[in-house]
Amino acid sequence: MPALEIPESVPFRVDPMRWEDIAEVMEIERRAFSMPWPMRAYEQELFRNPNAHYLVLRPREVRTVGPMFPPPRLPILGYGGFWLVPDEAHISTIAIDAPWRGRGLGELMFLALIEEAIALGANLITLEVRASNLVAQNLYRKYGLEVVGRRPRYYRDNNEDALVMSVEGVRSPDYRGRLEALKAQLWARLQSAGPIPLHRSGAN
Repeated sequence: MPALEIPESVPFRVDPMRWEDIAEVMEIERRAFSMPWPMRAYEQELFRNPNAHYLVLRPREVRTVGPMFPPPRLPILGYGGFWLVPDEAHISTIAIDAPWRGRGLGELMFLALIEEAIALGANLITLEVRASNLVAQNLYRKYGLEVVGRRPRYYRDNNEDALVMSVEGVRSPDYRGRLEALKAQLWARLQSAGPIPLHRSGAN
């Protein structure tokens, strides 16, 4: 089970990514990124990279519209992953499907990755982010990450620079206290979402 404990009142859950999730993950991947990973990359990560850890985000429950039997599989709303070597967690990817952005789910996914990394022994969190992606940068700064470097022309689609952001000491009491405060704020925001509707094609 993932390390992040999400209250029952929050209508979302985080699960380990499994191979049967990959078809849905790839659909989001292609919509979210101009340079999507190929399916073989996820096969490599899940089965051949012992340092890789990936999670998916789903609704906790689904409100169905119209008759539906058997119960539907809970859809994937987002995902993320990191590499842990040896006590440094490098976040390799994070994405929320477009219809669900702006609701705090990107923060929930990021928080889940941080908690998982800490549980596995990480003391440093690091990642690359596009220089133009101010929304993501603001989220990462909220969790203590700061710019520590720059990779010129890192993104091949438009030769955009990547900023390297990181935070150390994530296992310290001070950082744990910061996480607890941020969690409380996030739970309050997400509790208002209510059950996630799943519309069945052709249903009235």
